[in-house]
Amino acid sequence: MLADVPIVFILIGLTAYTILAGADFGAGFWTLFSGGGRTNSAVTRDHTRHAMGPVWEANHVWLIFVLVICWTAYPVAFGSIMSTLSVPLFVAAVGIILRGASYALRGQLDAAPQRRSIENIFALSSIFTPFALGTVVGAIASDRVPVGNARGDLVASWLSLTSVLIGALAIATSSYLAAVYLAADARRLGERMLEFDFRARALRAAVLAGALALAGLVVVRYDAPPLFAGLRSGGGLAMVGLSATAGLLTLGLVWRSRFGAARVSAALAIAAIVAGWAVAQQPRFLAGLTIGQAAADRSTLIAVVISVALGAIALVPSLILLFSLFLGGYLDSGGGMRAPVLVVSNAGVTKQPRSLGAFALACLLVGVALTVLADSGWAHALGITSLYAFAVSAFVLAAMVDQ
Repeated sequence: MLADVPIVFILIGLTAYTILAGADFGAGFWTLFSGGGRTNSAVTRDHTRHAMGPVWEANHVWLIFVLVICWTAYPVAFGSIMSTLSVPLFVAAVGIILRGASYALRGQLDAAPQRRSIENIFALSSIFTPFALGTVVGAIASDRVPVGNARGDLVASWLSLTSVLIGALAIATSSYLAAVYLAADARRLGERMLEFDFRARALRAAVLAGALALAGLVVVRYDAPPLFAGLRSGGGLAMVGLSATAGLLTLGLVWRSRFGAARVSAALAIAAIVAGWAVAQQPRFLAGLTIGQAAADRSTLIAVVISVALGAIALVPSLILLFSLFLGGYLDSGGGMRAPVLVVSNAGVTKQPRSLGAFALACLLVGVALTVLADSGWAHALGITSLYAFAVSAFVLAAMVDQ
């Protein structure tokens, strides 16, 4: 149904934010706990800062995306969440601001005492921000957010056992992701001691995150029975199994120092957690409110779908390019690497834009027609696919014309 489409967008955004911004939060965690390795703390902190540099601002795009889709497509649910959970959301907002300000200031300070104080602010905000966001997820998952403006308890709603444990799990998974990514970056930069240190940190963080995940299942069984029922059957159980399998695979890959593959499997383990929560909770959005009941009117939902497809023209390729350059080492300062040069052959250039332009226009027309005029679920799915095909085609066409 059309009402379910924005939820898919929200889950995509949440997954991307959990993985990408989560790794950034974890980098802040290791800034605070930078000792105990073969390299000194200052070198470890500099490595985490270097790894975050080119991408840290881009990751919050996903949080903005989730908020905009939620308040537009599901306004009643959005208002209920923002009012009842205003305290942890305010804490998270303050943490995000402090992280950004301290990260920017850190690069402008030369005095060692001031620099260390700023780093501590950055590190602490990198810990309480994911914790606060995790408690929000826990409150929603355990049905402690009733429908209505500030109808829930402003404190007890997000300080339940489920919320606190999910908040702790958010910190653990963030540090786990960051350690895996930082070990991979250390290998790419040829920093063997840093690679060894973050490999050890990744192994410890993986064990801790796994233990918290298992403890979470026990807590959810007694504190959130409807959620536990969804996790022990059907798609929810499949996602739990996938997350556990990917987590064990990551542990083995990190042990063997295969960090490239470990990056992918670690992200898959976290994505499966988000998907498992969504599958286990459906069709509920909040306590007493289904996704269909929470959805805005049809015209608003159609506008959301089309807007997301059009926005993907700029957002998705830009992020792919950014992370490709970063992971390829082209954004390393002083790395001596030459930026890639796009070479385009002149053969067939005049014909290709025309055919690609016609294809993009056809995808746009088909996508709009299916999402606006059709009622069946398969038609909406095909319409969304057509709109995304239009977004990709238009971006490629723009690049060809620019050349």
